Amino acid sequence: MTLRTLESLGSLSGRRVIVRCDLNVPLKDGRITDDGRVRASVSTLDTLINQGARVVVISHLGRPDGQIAPEYSLRPVAQRLSELLGKSVGFVSETVGDEASDAVAALQDGQITVLENLRFTAAETSKVAEEREAFARSLAELGDVFVSDGFGVVHREQASVYELPKLLPSAAGSLIAAELAVLEKLTVEPERPYTVVLGGSKVSDKLGVIEHLLPRVDNLLVGGGMLFTFLAAQGHPVGKSLLESDQIERVQGYLDDAERRGVRIVLPVDVEVASAFSADADHETVQIDGIESSAFGSDAIGLDIGPETAARFAEIVLGSKTVFWNGPMGVFEFDAFAHGTKTVAEALTNVDGLAVVGGGDSAAAVRALGFSDDQFGHISTGGGASLEFLEGKRLPGLEVLGW
Repeated sequence: MTLRTLESLGSLSGRRVIVRCDLNVPLKDGRITDDGRVRASVSTLDTLINQGARVVVISHLGRPDGQIAPEYSLRPVAQRLSELLGKSVGFVSETVGDEASDAVAALQDGQITVLENLRFTAAETSKVAEEREAFARSLAELGDVFVSDGFGVVHREQASVYELPKLLPSAAGSLIAAELAVLEKLTVEPERPYTVVLGGSKVSDKLGVIEHLLPRVDNLLVGGGMLFTFLAAQGHPVGKSLLESDQIERVQGYLDDAERRGVRIVLPVDVEVASAFSADADHETVQIDGIESSAFGSDAIGLDIGPETAARFAEIVLGSKTVFWNGPMGVFEFDAFAHGTKTVAEALTNVDGLAVVGGGDSAAAVRALGFSDDQFGHISTGGGASLEFLEGKRLPGLEVLGW
């Protein structure tokens, strides 16, 4: 089947178009600290506005668990959208109800408004299909057509993602179309050498993608907190570093499988260990077999890959034609443990080929470390969705769009 795109909806002039964006941005003291997802939504919204559509934006933000929580309001997002679009963007302090209906009815051609956080309504994420369907019907009354453009949620069966597209003529926006085009390049005859860099805290979050990609990649580089389960699988003591002991046997299986396939799983040769999980903790660089021989003994906590490993990872990345990276190499929020992540990010900006940053913490890291989006081939807006795509899982929010 073929993904339905905006062109399939015909002329949208004068029509009420509900757009499901993913505007789940980090906020601090009511201010957006990373507007990447807001900027990513602009292309589709601009297209609709220029066609004369009457645009109704819906999204979630955070996890308010079905309760009205002012700290998760989309009002700051509406203000930022107004700045990015260069035009007034309305905001409605409810998602469905008389106020929302009146605001949508008052829209003129080419105007846009944002409704309040979908997740203030418990039915949006309900496990009960009938509850989601009832909420979706209320949302559907506000529009004539539906455009799904929140790639970060397409792996969820939620009312605005899965049920709503069934109730109105629906299609994917340009953001989703662009994300899929890039991800398909990673899975359908990628240019080689093909390197995947995985980090983040838990190896259990990445097991599916490791299993699915092992037959497809040339190099798999492992950093972040998950590296210590790999080191433990090789028999190395890891002190008080993050360790999922229940995954050691499975990781050993992946190491054996990779060896049979001729795939390189590249593990760190040195790590940065600290006395505590703290920005100002004492720390030192040690070889992987010396974690508990450090000054901190069995209390040592690994918080970053070491400089020798970072250089080795960068060399492999630079020698690749296709690179996918998901998960920081260390606790990049602490300056003392950001070197590994920054080195890998720098290497990705110089890849002679396709370099993809897989959303989530990876996207946050590159921006926090001073890189700009246009330095990379692609920065995904959906960490979890990207991983599930690469795992070969079904994505309900895309299935309903014909994919």
